[in-house]
Amino acid sequence: MNTTEIRQKINKYLDGLTSERLHMVADFLAYLEDKESEAATQELLDIPGFIESFEKGQKDIAQGRVKNWRTIRSDV
Repeated sequence: MNTTEIRQKINKYLDGLTSERLHMVADFLAYLEDKESEAATQELLDIPGFIESFEKGQKDIAQGRVKNWRTIRSDV
């Protein structure tokens, strides 16, 4: 089943729910999205040296030490 079919199936189910149940579904979807975001964040935090590199990047940006991406990748 592809994404479009899954979405159509979900919408069919949603059409039959009361507003109370729809609220529960919305809360559950928000929970799932939050968990997915947490997993992605943890994946980044697991990269050795990521936090230090990220903090250095933030300082570079704050101090204007940046380059236009077009000067680095002209093929994009």
